[in-house]
Amino acid sequence: MLKDLLKQADTIAIGGHIRPDGDCVGACMGLYHYIRENFADKEAAVYLEEIPEAFKCIKGTEDIRHEVEEKQVYDLFICLDCGAPDRLGFSLPLFEQAKETLCVDHHVSNVKFAKENYIMPDASSTSELVYDLMEKDKISLSAAEALYLGIVHDTGVFQYSCTAPSTFRMAADLLERGVDAPKLIRDTFYVKTYAQNQILGRALMESILFLDGKCIVSYIRKSTMEFYEITPKELDGIVSHLRNTEGIKAAVFMYELETNMYKVSLRSDDEIDVSTIARYYGGGGHRKAAGFTMAGNFYDIINSISAQIELQMRETV
Repeated sequence: MLKDLLKQADTIAIGGHIRPDGDCVGACMGLYHYIRENFADKEAAVYLEEIPEAFKCIKGTEDIRHEVEEKQVYDLFICLDCGAPDRLGFSLPLFEQAKETLCVDHHVSNVKFAKENYIMPDASSTSELVYDLMEKDKISLSAAEALYLGIVHDTGVFQYSCTAPSTFRMAADLLERGVDAPKLIRDTFYVKTYAQNQILGRALMESILFLDGKCIVSYIRKSTMEFYEITPKELDGIVSHLRNTEGIKAAVFMYELETNMYKVSLRSDDEIDVSTIARYYGGGGHRKAAGFTMAGNFYDIINSISAQIELQMRETV
């Protein structure tokens, strides 16, 4: 699929979802290097919102474009790690105007909106799917580092249930190309700034148990983020810390985008399918990790989410 589409295109745009995470950045940059290094006659460009500072260790991230030029039309737009067209953000016009489109994704909520779609909900990450589409003898160290970043972040360093034997085989192959895994994992997954640790501590300290202690929630207001000089990209990982609380079946973390508008992240165990809840509110994701944006105050939102979680709990009894 990928090889044939690349042969037919002279200009290629690569885009991912708004607020790009490790898998989105890794998949996009991995494919970017693959095309530039193996298809010298092609013009390729990556379109993403500003990425977290930690991910800028990946070669070529300085080439990422954050705005589109008027009347720019590409032969092929490859959409990575994005479940719906509106999630592309500022690069949506490029997708709509492109002559051919391909979507590669592992979100169960993906609506298959491109002309060609490679959607595998059981895959560990979009980076793993991009790897599957590549000719293995043409993957360079630069591409391997980017893809490894994506796998690490969407598997929680190989601890989530989405991690399959194929994931480890892919990781091993990438390591054999020279990826410095310990450094990459530490620098992009574990290292946090002092301000990030402070706001994490605050989120944990102010968390609330609900539904008889089976669920946990915490939230951060925009004013608090401004006080700590924290951006949304620096809040990654808080919901996973909440989920690690003993006895918790579902964790909810919310941060305020603007007055009474929240970005909501959900994590769960095997019992609760948070992707169903996220889709109910216009979002998406995976069975154990999903999210959406919702208007309202904190209490109204959590009461509504609580009802959806409780409904699933009743159905499993």
